[in-house]
Amino acid sequence: MTIRRLQQQEAVKSPRAASRRAFLGALLCSGGALTLGGCAGMAESATRLDASALAVNPTLLVATNRKPVNGGRANPWFGAERAPGMSLARARLTPPDSGRFSFASLGMSDWQLDAVEPVSGRVNDLLAQASAEPDVLVYVHGFRQTFETAVLDAARLSDSIKFRGSTMVFSWPSKAGLFDYAYDRESAVWSRDAFERVLASVMANQPAGGRVHIVAHSMGTMLALESLRQVYGRYGDAASERIGAVVFASPDIDLDIFTSSIARLGPVARKITVITATNDRALALSGRVAGGITRVGAAEKDALERLGLRVVDASQYGWGIVNHDLFLSNGEVRRVIRRSVDESRSYAG
Repeated sequence: MTIRRLQQQEAVKSPRAASRRAFLGALLCSGGALTLGGCAGMAESATRLDASALAVNPTLLVATNRKPVNGGRANPWFGAERAPGMSLARARLTPPDSGRFSFASLGMSDWQLDAVEPVSGRVNDLLAQASAEPDVLVYVHGFRQTFETAVLDAARLSDSIKFRGSTMVFSWPSKAGLFDYAYDRESAVWSRDAFERVLASVMANQPAGGRVHIVAHSMGTMLALESLRQVYGRYGDAASERIGAVVFASPDIDLDIFTSSIARLGPVARKITVITATNDRALALSGRVAGGITRVGAAEKDALERLGLRVVDASQYGWGIVNHDLFLSNGEVRRVIRRSVDESRSYAG
């Protein structure tokens, strides 16, 4: 089955999806590109030429297979238990104070999660009121994350790389405990089918020329890798054409398993950037727990480049105690992610 056939099926299921695509097409500027708020919104966006979409409209898309708490409408919104079905929502955020003399400039202000609004229906309903830009950034969190921390990390990432499209977090069931590694790992593996369905739905409901960019961290890279393998196995090159940049930050994956999976990704593998750090102490501990097998995020650069991947060794930027979240904490690593997104768009165009 092709992605185009998926699009046709989704349009039949929901006329709003087709209407949304027609509306987006009407917003095409003479240069062939979509502005953040459409051509009519150029005056507003001109004042923030390099602002992220989240800075202008602080709303994050949510797809999660965590079990809802308080109906998904009040803190903590979604817990650590596994849910039989998928929940969709929009997370309303407050961005950090901006300005030269703001608290944010002093490191004293951060993103805040204010409210979560459940969305009934399908992924196309979730995307219906999203950014007019055709691209979507999907963030998959790692080990030891609550729903709220996953949402806020997605917001920090998207804003820091000035992403101009819609941002979605896929939050899988993590107990967020230091000694719950086994539960989290099994939850990540269990979630691969759910994430595959989310990816397929996003790709099927994108406007022409849109791409899905994926940034996965730590244990979430294993989940993303397996889902991508399933997506490519099911849809082939049609899926590859819809996928933009794929960034695996500090991958907590067995090197042998990773090597085997990469061989089955076809052209999708060429879109992957791996961020490693040989001084990542969290992955050093994970490797010992896993029987001494090297984790991909702590592997030597040459070993990964032989697989045909783009590899960025961030060891030189890791001056902290753990060095496991450099994709969020280090400006040079964030610039690598932004370049990966920009280059994937140039290649696609």
